[in-house]
Amino acid sequence: MTSFRLKPVAEQVIVITGASSGIGLATARTAAARGAKVVLVARNAAALAQAVRDIVGAGGEADHVVADVGVLAEVEAAAAHAVARFGRIDTWVSNAGVAIYAALLDTPMDEHERLFRTNYFGTVHGALAAVPRLRERGGALVTVASIVADIPTPVMGAYAASKHAVAGYIGSLRVELAAAKAPVSVTLVKPSGIATPVAQHAANHQQGEALIPPPVYDPQLVADAILHAAEHPRREIAVGGLGRLQALTVMHFPWLLDLAGGLFAKTMRDPARAPTPGDNLDTAGTDGRERSAVQHGRRVSLHRHAPALAAGVAALAGGWWLARRAATRR
Repeated sequence: MTSFRLKPVAEQVIVITGASSGIGLATARTAAARGAKVVLVARNAAALAQAVRDIVGAGGEADHVVADVGVLAEVEAAAAHAVARFGRIDTWVSNAGVAIYAALLDTPMDEHERLFRTNYFGTVHGALAAVPRLRERGGALVTVASIVADIPTPVMGAYAASKHAVAGYIGSLRVELAAAKAPVSVTLVKPSGIATPVAQHAANHQQGEALIPPPVYDPQLVADAILHAAEHPRREIAVGGLGRLQALTVMHFPWLLDLAGGLFAKTMRDPARAPTPGDNLDTAGTDGRERSAVQHGRRVSLHRHAPALAAGVAALAGGWWLARRAATRR
């Protein structure tokens, strides 16, 4: 871990990508309320401008940059603007992301590539723009991945693959920066299902409204975790105890997902609702909402108890397997 101290959030300049809705917007509002100077980055100009007006109206300091994280030059320009506006960058939050709901073999290749351009290369571009600036005074690079970075996921396979790639990149970058003794804290935040508008923004090839895989938590929990990482060096933070439990269970008993994958996939759509038209793969979203209009998130996370819960599930699964094996030998 790092040997240097990170500043309190109240003394920081924080850049947040994907800040026009969902986790990014919740993080920007919370950081500004705690005294940080915030630069919001996204493609949705109208939502960004409104968010900045709201923050400034509440007594905070904020600015925004319209940029596509899939384009390195635009991310570089956003970083340069933050330094020109506020003098430095103390924390960079790579949060922008898009999703596709489709079986992998049915996923259109142009959509698949665009998803990786945003989710994976957006992370790479953020690091390329942020790390040289963070190294000057020390700071934090916080990247929002997902708990599905640890879990194979039906229907959202392309999304899960991109988050696996993000985890691999950030982990490797952490090792390289540590070897170079760079004063940069590198944190990967892995939310469980979060009640943001991501499902309504997704490219949806299912029959019915896309749903966020349960259990679903409130985005404020992730915002709080991100700002904790801005002040305290952490390797990883998993948000949502039940999601963490799923990841630990699948790690030790992967065959359970093989058995239950079909049932899990059914929880990711509502056939009684028509799919939300359109998506934000190639064009910006328009709603500027923090929270889903369809699902409501838990405001309490039992992530501290997840290892113990996982051990219990593992014991039950192991006992079931042994009993089944004994029965087949009779």
